[in-house]
Amino acid sequence: MESKVLRHASCLALLVTALAACSPGLADDTDPSRLKVVTTVAPITSIAASIGGDRVSITGLVPEGTNSHTFEPPPSASADLAKADVVLVNGLQLEEPTKDLAAQTMNDAALLVELGTTVLPKADYVYDFSFPEDEGKPNPHLWTDPTWAIKYAEVISETFSAADPDNAPYYQQNLEAFRSQATGLADALRADQESIPGPRALLTYHDAYAYFADTFGWSVIGAIQPKNFEDPSPQEVARLIDQIRAQEVPTIFGSEVFPSKALAQIAEETGVRYEDTLRDDDLPGGPSDADHSWLGLMRYDYVTMITGLGGSAPTLESLDVREVAPDDARYPQ
Repeated sequence: MESKVLRHASCLALLVTALAACSPGLADDTDPSRLKVVTTVAPITSIAASIGGDRVSITGLVPEGTNSHTFEPPPSASADLAKADVVLVNGLQLEEPTKDLAAQTMNDAALLVELGTTVLPKADYVYDFSFPEDEGKPNPHLWTDPTWAIKYAEVISETFSAADPDNAPYYQQNLEAFRSQATGLADALRADQESIPGPRALLTYHDAYAYFADTFGWSVIGAIQPKNFEDPSPQEVARLIDQIRAQEVPTIFGSEVFPSKALAQIAEETGVRYEDTLRDDDLPGGPSDADHSWLGLMRYDYVTMITGLGGSAPTLESLDVREVAPDDARYPQ
């Protein structure tokens, strides 16, 4: 059957009335009053949990620490998608196999919402080292920028409120609390990044920070990961080595999800520090830990980047990362 795909912000208003008629009766088996929500990557799951709290039942599909760009949903995901009232994906061509499965299994009343595709105008799509324009897939990592994460939360709140109008005031209240937290995170980042003695320059394995860099005045000078996820060529490695030496970058940043021999080689040849723990969508700790959240993820990354470039991050480190609402979402590990 054909699913309803929300592609642009203007479409959301047109679907509010239809969503209001959507019954939450397909929610959690133990509490049929809850809206049943399926998500993809952990940051989206966390943001949705902040808005939905104890009024929704959320199931994440993409295991943490998995390459979300190549993730293929297992057959067991069909059962979760078939029961969903709302399916939240990032969009921007990040989760095409999951979207295809959802189209085959979702019920007619359910709604698939592509958050990134909804909030980001095509004119603002970023194509870069890891996401070349000739491939047609824009950089999808909006959630590493808190100003875009707030827009995700706004769409989620509108969607939950339309599907479950009785709890609309609750979702709006949680949205305001989340907006306050995300704004506080952005303010702390702006304060602490001033301590960096040199340029705010990122050389990463995987370019997950393009939108963040644009908003907060950083530059992404390179990403080691080619578009096909294979090792870079010797010529590409040599070019990055020259760039690091020219810009005197003190640290290059890898990902714990994508171990990189090439980055380790670059660090050795240039004498810079190699920090391999940046997280694109793998939340810190485990689901029961206080910092296992979108907010905890971004605080960790910002502190790691600022201190790696020679700065200090006392404002970020003192930030309260407790969730604004109960988070009992299912995060596959």
